[in-house]
Amino acid sequence: MIDMLAKAFAVLLVANEIRGIILTAPVFYGLYQAGGSLMAIWMAICSLGGIALSVVVPLFAAKKVKRLAERKRLAESQ
Repeated sequence: MIDMLAKAFAVLLVANEIRGIILTAPVFYGLYQAGGSLMAIWMAICSLGGIALSVVVPLFAAKKVKRLAERKRLAESQ
């Protein structure tokens, strides 16, 4: 059961990575259209930071879930 959930989580993680890449295009286009003003640069940094957090946090969660699954397997085998 845990292996099936891990595989589903991996697929969702890849989909989230692709979503993050797709969401950066409008940010860079908006920055280009604004002419690179300081406000546009600040807005781009904030937007890209939010996108990065939405991509990076699931990566940390995946590592934590993987470690938890390994601990459970070790406990079950003993």
